[in-house]
Amino acid sequence: MSGAFDAATGDGPPLPEADAEQRSREVRTALEGLLQIRRLTHAQDGDPAARPADWELRQPVRAVALALEAARQPPSAVAADGTRVATGYRVTAGERPGTAVVEWLGPPATGAAHDAEAALTACAAALERLGWDALLYRGPRRHRYLEVEAPAAPGR
Repeated sequence: MSGAFDAATGDGPPLPEADAEQRSREVRTALEGLLQIRRLTHAQDGDPAARPADWELRQPVRAVALALEAARQPPSAVAADGTRVATGYRVTAGERPGTAVVEWLGPPATGAAHDAEAALTACAAALERLGWDALLYRGPRRHRYLEVEAPAAPGR
């Protein structure tokens, strides 16, 4: 891997298995950096790591993807032709600023939809440990997804 670190959103190519240990170190380093940003920006708010920093609110897809990858949730992935080739989370921008949507997707006929509720519940728990609010919804055709946002800041 080269260049800047980008958390897996579930819309990229499969992560190379040969680089799994290196990827794990990069994710850990990115999460530690994020928590340090929180400590510096929320120093007067009790537990500084308990809620997202302003940087995360401006880039919720990246922040939520990092939180999920750091929690060792598997990202989905797509091949070069756009077909989904791995089952896991997919993070996209929400309809409102500062929000993200997490879905559980996989290749056709893999049972990803059947596993979505349990998998998304685990994703929600991982996000809540890092101070995000994650609500599970059922949309059209019983499609389950999380809507993720930061809780209101203290004093607002």
